[in-house]
Amino acid sequence: MPELPEVETVRARLEPALVGRRFDRVDIRDSRVTRPVEPMEVAAELEGEVVEAVERRGKYLIVRFQTGRVLLIHLRMTGTLRHARDGVPEHDPHLRVVVNLDDGSDVMYRDVRRFGTWLLLEPGDDTAYLAARLGEEPLTRSFTPAALAARFQGRRAPVKAALLDQRAAAGMGNIYADESLWRARIHPLRPAGDLDETEVKRLHKAVREALKAGIARQGTTLRDYRTPDGAPGRMQTELRVYGREDEPCRRCGSTIAKMRAAGRGTWYCPTCQPVGSNGAEAGP
Repeated sequence: MPELPEVETVRARLEPALVGRRFDRVDIRDSRVTRPVEPMEVAAELEGEVVEAVERRGKYLIVRFQTGRVLLIHLRMTGTLRHARDGVPEHDPHLRVVVNLDDGSDVMYRDVRRFGTWLLLEPGDDTAYLAARLGEEPLTRSFTPAALAARFQGRRAPVKAALLDQRAAAGMGNIYADESLWRARIHPLRPAGDLDETEVKRLHKAVREALKAGIARQGTTLRDYRTPDGAPGRMQTELRVYGREDEPCRRCGSTIAKMRAAGRGTWYCPTCQPVGSNGAEAGP
């Protein structure tokens, strides 16, 4: 599933291609993308809109138009956006939306699992919509150790589950949660409310480091994710723990283990992240 680094990479690549461009024609080929609103209705409303800005909030891609309207795109598990000038593929069963821009290029939305969504909101409606679903952005100044501790306070849920809560750290997902906990030397099943001040500070730092590493490498491509020019990300070759079951820990050499936490496959180092321990100073 595309997480903050992947969505931020998509935003950064699409911004120069979209800002100032008009949606000349919109072809929504799958009703799931816009349900419960009919796709033809959404397509008709989008045609003629001129893009003012391309932003990101959590895992949402935000396309702001000059009219004040906002298009929220959530890629979910397998959604990808491609910008190209070489035409639209004729036979792609997973192509869900095609947007023809006024400069002759196209933006194509592809989604194998069909969980992604496009939501068109009227001016101002996005503020309340996003505020109800998302907490602090992990890479902003407002995301402090104190803010993270407040989200964890009193929670008996595993810290892995608490970290995946979008109200704790908007944009966090399974990959970067595991990477952050490894960096912070915290076991995924530790109750979130049991973390002491030092551990929260370590985790806060680790979250930011893991996300910045993902952005610097244009995201993680495990299967479907691609940047808008069709290239894969590079973070998959740099992952410290995620997906590395039975491989040696890059910090201590112990064997990486896998378990279930928060209903997700979870990778961790039993030596670096012992159960019930507050660990030691986080290393690289």
